[in-house]
Amino acid sequence: MGADHRQYTHLATKIRAHVLRMTHRAKSSHVGTTLSMADLLAVLYSGGLHVDPLRPSWPERDRFILSKGHGCAGLYAVLAEKGFFPGAWLDDFYQEGSPLAGHVTHVGVPGVDVSTGSLGHGLSIACGMALAGKRDGQSYRVFAMLSDGECDEGSLWEAVLFAPHYGLDNLVAIVDYNKIQSLGSVKEVLDLDPLAAKWEAFGWAVVEIDGHDFGQIESALESIPVKPGQPSCIIAHTIKGKGVSFMENKLLWHYRSPDDTELVKALQELGMEA
Repeated sequence: MGADHRQYTHLATKIRAHVLRMTHRAKSSHVGTTLSMADLLAVLYSGGLHVDPLRPSWPERDRFILSKGHGCAGLYAVLAEKGFFPGAWLDDFYQEGSPLAGHVTHVGVPGVDVSTGSLGHGLSIACGMALAGKRDGQSYRVFAMLSDGECDEGSLWEAVLFAPHYGLDNLVAIVDYNKIQSLGSVKEVLDLDPLAAKWEAFGWAVVEIDGHDFGQIESALESIPVKPGQPSCIIAHTIKGKGVSFMENKLLWHYRSPDDTELVKALQELGMEA
């Protein structure tokens, strides 16, 4: 990759601004969980993933699954910024007739490989894609972005067992570990710690990073596979609502959208206009 980190900052800021405007217009939710992964998306779509906006169905592309499908506004934003579809589509996010549904959908949306929304299923789909790639002798990699609350799901841990059994070192799980889920802190609802040790015990090679440090994100992605013959897990420690001071680490912003005043204030913090 080796991109100038200022490029990552610029793209991540644009993603955050789009998310704020989209959720404001649609009066939709999941702002916090989308802002927490903006820096990860910026690096992934600036060279971390082998994808081509001019060939969104390119057979040799890396596959990306946003298993935390409720954070779709961020994925749509980065895809639009990278030219997979017109930026004007973002204006109609979550509106009747729009291709951009309130959870990630692949139907009619270039750059989206899988529709998601029911938590705990994305990694299983990713396992199937990675296994198919192995058996077909293909070089593409499969990335699945997970939420920490999603790690409560039993179906996810079935996939965590499956991947090392089949030696899927072309598979990468990225956990957006922002420590807050829908109804409370992760520690209060169902404590995941020690999370890295759990993945390692299941046979994954694990890297823990600051999910807002572009150098650490870039380094982790460049290290894939972390260990030959093993699937890789990147545990990205993040801040829910990152980038907007009054949204950071606040449970409120899981289900709330910004009103007119909050939108202007949030965009001002990002150095952007409403």
